[in-house]
Amino acid sequence: MRRTYLGEFEEVVLLTVAVLGNGAYGVAITDELEQQTGRSVSISAVHAALHRLEEKGMLSSRMGDATAERGGRRKRLFTVTVLGSRTLHDIRAVREQLWNSILPNTLPAISI
Repeated sequence: MRRTYLGEFEEVVLLTVAVLGNGAYGVAITDELEQQTGRSVSISAVHAALHRLEEKGMLSSRMGDATAERGGRRKRLFTVTVLGSRTLHDIRAVREQLWNSILPNTLPAISI
């Protein structure tokens, strides 16, 4: 199987969908990303990333029920697929391996 690589933004969007579980839709994902990262995120960038991740088979989506707060419109809800979960675990393993490979006192000290 060919490995699919993710950019940083796609990775954090995929992680955010996993964090939100059944409540993962565009606005909720955008709000959670802004809260977790402390940076401003546009809803259109989130929607583009969601679309790419769905095309790659890492997310699936379904239409939720109509809600009054959305004027009767339905939300598109996203869930992480098995491939998406496997990809996140692979990314984590690579990052942990790299972090564990850093020798003590190799990184410059920072003051907080």
